[in-house]
Amino acid sequence: MTTKQRKAKNAYERERRRLHRIHIFEETARAHGFVYVGGIDEVGRGPLAGPVVAACVVARGPLMLRGLNDSKQVRPELRVELAEKIKCACSAWAIGSASVAEIDRLNIYWASVLAMERALAALAVLPEYLITDAVRIKSFAGPQEPLIKGDARSAIVAAASIVAKVHRDELLRELHELEPRYGFADHKGYATPEHLRALKEHGPSPHHRSGWWRVREAQLAFGFTVQEAEAAFGA
Repeated sequence: MTTKQRKAKNAYERERRRLHRIHIFEETARAHGFVYVGGIDEVGRGPLAGPVVAACVVARGPLMLRGLNDSKQVRPELRVELAEKIKCACSAWAIGSASVAEIDRLNIYWASVLAMERALAALAVLPEYLITDAVRIKSFAGPQEPLIKGDARSAIVAAASIVAKVHRDELLRELHELEPRYGFADHKGYATPEHLRALKEHGPSPHHRSGWWRVREAQLAFGFTVQEAEAAFGA
C-alpha cells in the first residue's frame, strides 16, 4: 500500500467513525422503538437582514453522508451537494421561515420557534421522535430531545441545518437581485465590513431588522432623531 493509499484509507476510517459517533442520539431513539426520527434547526438568527429559516428532516435510518456536519463547518459548494443528497435520503423534509416583520414583532428567539413550527407543519411525514438544537417546541406533541449544540452532535440536526442554510442563502441571493446596493449575495445579511459600509452609505432597507442596534444606528446616522428612529422601527 502506498503512502497516498494509506492516507486515504485513514481519512475514510476517521470519517466513518465520526459519522457513527454523530448518529448515537438517533440510534438510541430507534433502539426504543421509534422509526421516523426527525431533526430540526434554524439558520439566520444573527444577521442584520433577511428572514430566519428553519428546516426539519425525517429519516428512517442513518444518514451516512460523507461530510455531513454542522452547516457552519461545511464548505458552501459541499453544502449544496449535501442538501440534495439529504433530501433524497430522507423520508420527508420541509422548510419554514419567519419574516423580518415577525422577527421585529416577536424577537429573534420566538421568530425562530415560529419558523420551526412552520417547518414541522409542512412535513408530509411527521417524526415519531424529534431532536432539536437546544430548543423545545411546545406545539410538537411527540417526544423530543433538545440537544445543546445539536447541529454538531446529531447527524439528523446537522442535516436540517444544511438544508436550512442552503435555502436561506438562496433567498438572500434573490434579495440581492432586488437590493444590489447591500451585497446580500456575498454576506447573506451578516454584519461584515462590506455590509456595514453599505448601511452607512444607503441607510437600512425594509429587509433590515429594526431591533438590531447597528440597523438603528444607521437610521440615526441618516438624520433621524431618536424618537423618529423608534417610531420608524415601531419601538
